[in-house]
Amino acid sequence: MLDWDDPFAAPTAKVETSDSIATEVAEVANVTGSHVDTASAPAMSLPHANVAPVNADDKRVVNGLTDVNQLAPFKYPWAWEYFLNANKNHWTPLDINMAQDVHDYRHKLTLEERHVYENVMAYLTTSDILAMRNIGLAVMEKMTAPELQIYQARQVYEEALHTWTYQHCIETIGLDQGEIYNRYRVVPEINQKIQLANRRLNSIMKSDIDLNDRDELENFVMAYAFFGGIFEGCWFYNGFSPIFALQRRGLMKGTAEQLQYIMRDEVLHASFGIRVVKQIIKEENVVLDPAKIQAMFEEAEEAERIYSGYVLRDPILGYSKEDHIGQFRFIANRRAKQLGFSEPFPGAEAALPWLDEQANMKKEKNFFETKVTEYQTGGALKWD
Repeated sequence: MLDWDDPFAAPTAKVETSDSIATEVAEVANVTGSHVDTASAPAMSLPHANVAPVNADDKRVVNGLTDVNQLAPFKYPWAWEYFLNANKNHWTPLDINMAQDVHDYRHKLTLEERHVYENVMAYLTTSDILAMRNIGLAVMEKMTAPELQIYQARQVYEEALHTWTYQHCIETIGLDQGEIYNRYRVVPEINQKIQLANRRLNSIMKSDIDLNDRDELENFVMAYAFFGGIFEGCWFYNGFSPIFALQRRGLMKGTAEQLQYIMRDEVLHASFGIRVVKQIIKEENVVLDPAKIQAMFEEAEEAERIYSGYVLRDPILGYSKEDHIGQFRFIANRRAKQLGFSEPFPGAEAALPWLDEQANMKKEKNFFETKVTEYQTGGALKWD
């Protein structure tokens, strides 16, 4: 274990003199066949920046002035732990057998169930790319502590992996990829959720954003709270549940297992985002307007209501749009509480008490039927 109490106790590097550098130049010249007049060569000196060592206490999530290229000493060791845990949780969509799903889709699903399956996948294919762009293009560059950026780099990879997973499911089932992928553009009920998220993303992707400006900083915190607490913490967490409802009846189990692995990643993404938001609020003394927070949750709830009304226009066995939106409100209260906000939907109760079980994936499987990559730490995360 490294001793972070004395992180700079290292041997002093040897500094070469100008004479030794000139000699090396001459040796290089001999190798290349060129001629160098070392006697007339100008004296060379190593550049030296007269700066103090990095002190962990000086680090900040945003607006920090320490060297962003120097990982340690850590100020946020919990961020490094997220990175280490995420790397224990590796999987690919090829690990899961999808053969039964092909049979289920063609021979067992009703027309209503196919409608649900196709449109959930159509929404998800675009959403994870949007999440990847948010972290990779809008958030990471504003972090001024590298331990935060390193986990977020892993998060970018995982969003790409999730996108591959949806594509793999769509291709394996034999759906028309062009048609499915374009639904987010041509189906208004799906598109309106994407556009809501895009507005939040575009507001913080400005090249000239200055987080020393209090208004810009507040907007950034609100956008990060939206993506961590709502987009990933509610829309994703709740968004897989129609497929899990099919799984509970023995249908589309391969797709559902893929989504369970994705859900594990999203649990960590949301948890990390919430923790970063709270850290920024604390460090920068950000005071958010409660009315804006309430409006953000209500806008997200209305978008989810419209979406679920389309995807579940005809309820399927064991699942309805009322179940979906009721669970959204319940999860939204949980995320708001974790962020330190007031509950936006007081009194909301869990409409799907079995949903949290999906994040605690404990299975016994026939080794010859499927390759199981058990998560070692993600399922241990507690939301309450």
